[in-house]
Amino acid sequence: MDRFTLQGLNEARGQRQAAILITNLASGLVRLVRENDLGLDLMIEPALGEILPQRFRSAHSGLVRTAEGDEFFLTVYVPPPRLVVIGAVHIAQALAPMARIAGFDVTIIDPRTAFATPERFAGIALMPHWPEEALRRLPLDPFTAVAALTHDPKIDDMPLQAALAANCFYVGALGSRKTHAKRVERLTAAGLEEADVARIRAPIGLAIGAQSPAEIAVSVLAEIVDALRKRGVAA
Repeated sequence: MDRFTLQGLNEARGQRQAAILITNLASGLVRLVRENDLGLDLMIEPALGEILPQRFRSAHSGLVRTAEGDEFFLTVYVPPPRLVVIGAVHIAQALAPMARIAGFDVTIIDPRTAFATPERFAGIALMPHWPEEALRRLPLDPFTAVAALTHDPKIDDMPLQAALAANCFYVGALGSRKTHAKRVERLTAAGLEEADVARIRAPIGLAIGAQSPAEIAVSVLAEIVDALRKRGVAA
């Protein structure tokens, strides 16, 4: 790998961007492709045009052979997915440890210090601050999922707007359809486009008939994993 390719790879990793090193096994040529560059035909091997998006979603490295018989080794670098939970509520108590087991870096944000305590969230990163302050310290990005669980517009609305602006791969919010309809009204009145607001998954979680906080947490985590593995796929 030449110095410029290595520099580009380090920059991508430092900026939490996905990248793939493509090694042509016949020629030894190594090429770096960032996920944001996939639309630039000159930046990728045309024969790998369908394979690369799949590898960015699966984060799976390995040998591939094209229909023409060419062989490439793809080394995939994908940032660790993050889950930012807004609200140190009962659902979050179940969701946080499950998400960690599934490979997510988890952070709980809640200004209500009576809820955001180490006793309730052992081993989980806590930010007992208002979201405006917390997200200045923890910027969102496309490899972050945001789940707003407080039911309180003063706490939930700002991070939902920030998540949509940062193109987070998952944005979900707890609440009934009636509650979400009011949320949509507030966000559109704040200047958000209808298409952006429509990206919010609400009611949150897959429709599995969940009742208890733990069951709802299972449905939310399943929806987050589904969104992660389908990034970039049109609905």
